[in-house]
Amino acid sequence: MKKQDLFRNIPKVDDLLNNEKIKNIIGDEPRNIIKYFIDEELAQLRENIAQLESSEIDDFKVDEKNIVKTIIIKTKKYTQMNLRSVVNGTGIVIHTNLGRSCISESVAKEVYEIATNYSNLEFNLDTGKRGHRYNHTEELICRLTGAEGAMVVNNNAAAVMLVLDTLAKNKEAIVSRGELVEIGGSFRVPDVMKRSGTVLREVGTTNKTHLRDYQSAVNDETGVLLKVHTSNYRILGFTKAVEREDLVTLGKEKNIPVYEDLGSGLLFDFSEAINIDEPTVHEIVKKGVDVISFSGDKMLGGPQAGIIIGKKKYIEAMKYNQLTRALRVDKMTLAALEGTLRQYLNLDTLKNNNPTIKNILIEPEVIYKKSEDLKEIIDQLNDLTTKIIEDTSQVGGGSMPLTELKTYGLVLSIKNMKPDEISQALRTASNPVVGRIKNDQFLIDLRTVEIHEFDKIKESLTEIISGGNNV
Repeated sequence: MKKQDLFRNIPKVDDLLNNEKIKNIIGDEPRNIIKYFIDEELAQLRENIAQLESSEIDDFKVDEKNIVKTIIIKTKKYTQMNLRSVVNGTGIVIHTNLGRSCISESVAKEVYEIATNYSNLEFNLDTGKRGHRYNHTEELICRLTGAEGAMVVNNNAAAVMLVLDTLAKNKEAIVSRGELVEIGGSFRVPDVMKRSGTVLREVGTTNKTHLRDYQSAVNDETGVLLKVHTSNYRILGFTKAVEREDLVTLGKEKNIPVYEDLGSGLLFDFSEAINIDEPTVHEIVKKGVDVISFSGDKMLGGPQAGIIIGKKKYIEAMKYNQLTRALRVDKMTLAALEGTLRQYLNLDTLKNNNPTIKNILIEPEVIYKKSEDLKEIIDQLNDLTTKIIEDTSQVGGGSMPLTELKTYGLVLSIKNMKPDEISQALRTASNPVVGRIKNDQFLIDLRTVEIHEFDKIKESLTEIISGGNNV
């Protein structure tokens, strides 16, 4: 066989457009997109043939069936949204890479209503005049936390920047070395602080900081006493940190505001349900801290947002800081946040209505039952074996780093596939499923999988086991 024979075997564009499987998707996808991928695939095939060595020609096949399959896969992938829903089978409740907290369906309906209609975002319906977007959530936040004032920006890093820019621009922020944390994506709190125009004044050591360290560092250039809650790690053993009550007392003596970057921020007290040593936001407000900030999409269980609370005079100053315009949130975030906050007005129903709270507090027995139910559904598939194992989940999102939650996982084994191959295949299936590998086994942790997602998992496994023949 010669190269010329291979070139002659390449199917024509019109023949591919008339292929039954491709014709079936033309009604759903734009014809010009399909033709683009046909042209691309045929051009690649010609290039591959042209580069063949003489010894490789006889073994090379022009497989029209495989060409059609590739074109369909590329077309469907191109016309899908890049940002897609996935099944979270990792057991990590607040998974940063998977979008952190999920909002409930009832909150999503409120967001839909606001997103698809005009709204009173900055319009006062009572007076008929311009209003303020912060008013929609401020009263709720203050009621739930006990703070005098509140505002919202687009995330907690933005909150840190705005607070420091307002309280300590061109001045010093005194902070313990043991609290200079690095957060996700290699972003570091000290670097965020410096961007605000604040001079960082480190005191103490990595493991020990005393009140006297703060006292000796205070001077005429001090703008704020800063405490950063180390929510994403713990230093254990020979340690010492300054209590926030002592910082508040020092701040009052020196007339310097105390600001705590709380990170996650708890509005719900988990201490009676799980082993945790984390104060609630309300408790910290009662300690007298002047300004506090925390995230909306972590322990709160809402959308990405940076929530700033504290003494009214400081909050009002931040609202009129020119930087606020660049950091403000949009109508959909405010709708999701307000809906989430309203769930906290009834603690009896919160555990069922807020997906984050629900998945943290879900009983192991319930997870085991879900594992059994999923196992029964997918055990019907050929070349697949499953078993239920006891394991532990994490809260995630830099929250409760020492807390392990008892859980159950469903270990999946597929004939002739290694655990990492199963993981990769499920991630790239039509319904992406993200699990985890532990002890050389691929497993799905049912803590973070909803019952309505069982069918998606089965469809993806069917697709993998059939080798994509359903395409």
